[in-house]
Amino acid sequence: MSERRRYEINPSFADLFTTQEDRDEAKLEKVQMLPLGELNPFPDHPFEVRDDEEMEKLVDSIRVHGVLMPAIARTRPDGSYELVAGHRRKRACELAGLQEMPVLVREMDDDTATILMVDSNVQREHVLPSEKAKAYKMKLEAIKRQGQRTDLTSGQLGQKLNKPYSVEKVAEDSNESVKQVQRYIRLNNLIPELMEMVDENKLKFNPAVEISYLTPEEQEDFFQYIDGQVCSPSLSQAQKLKAASREGQLTPEKLETIMTAQPPSVKPREMQISISMDRVRKYFPKGYTSEQIVNQILRILEAQYRKKNRDMER
Repeated sequence: MSERRRYEINPSFADLFTTQEDRDEAKLEKVQMLPLGELNPFPDHPFEVRDDEEMEKLVDSIRVHGVLMPAIARTRPDGSYELVAGHRRKRACELAGLQEMPVLVREMDDDTATILMVDSNVQREHVLPSEKAKAYKMKLEAIKRQGQRTDLTSGQLGQKLNKPYSVEKVAEDSNESVKQVQRYIRLNNLIPELMEMVDENKLKFNPAVEISYLTPEEQEDFFQYIDGQVCSPSLSQAQKLKAASREGQLTPEKLETIMTAQPPSVKPREMQISISMDRVRKYFPKGYTSEQIVNQILRILEAQYRKKNRDMER
């Protein structure tokens, strides 16, 4: 293996993103160019790394400018490294054809690493509700464990021990209200099928929070109902379902009664037209693909539309 290159963190760059305390600590640290294959993902990382348009932009930027912000990792017992911050940058480097990337290696315990991992990702522009739900829960549990430890000073914790070490701290760091953070954490009680519907905006956030109080069996019945009816509950309906569940009366019959007592909010479907290719293929040159046929039909319709408008203007 080739000798790893090291270089100092650019002070002017670090000044933009770190506190004075961080900068003082950074003087003792080095950024290393590490092979991508030695960088392992953070365990139970709640944020999905998607190959989307934003990733394409990041790849293009790295190809032109390189990795401007080093990733952060910690060492593992086997000598490899565990990424704490920089999972998207690592993926972008892979797509850009790079073999290594700049990484700041920092020793930290599990809870400190968890908090840093969440804080490094949760403020991104596009974060799914399920990602926030898992991330806030992980951070809350880490903060609670830190508050119970006796080997940490107030300086290590970053605040005095007599200040709130719970959901209030999570809310403060994420610019959310305490209630909103609690709602997100509550979503972790949804079955996977319903959580996916929340991510796809097929199940609205506030009704989903109420539905999370149903038992897993009741949630399964609820999912089967709304999936079959292609509908989504209003907040009022979700609250009634929660109340019936609390009273032990949410049978499938009761569920249907609540859902049909008032029209559920149904997302209007777009009009769709389906034409068998066998019916139109004879009108087009042999070898035309389905996409070419559709595009040609649209061009013909557009030409007819414009001709009609010209005739009306005469």
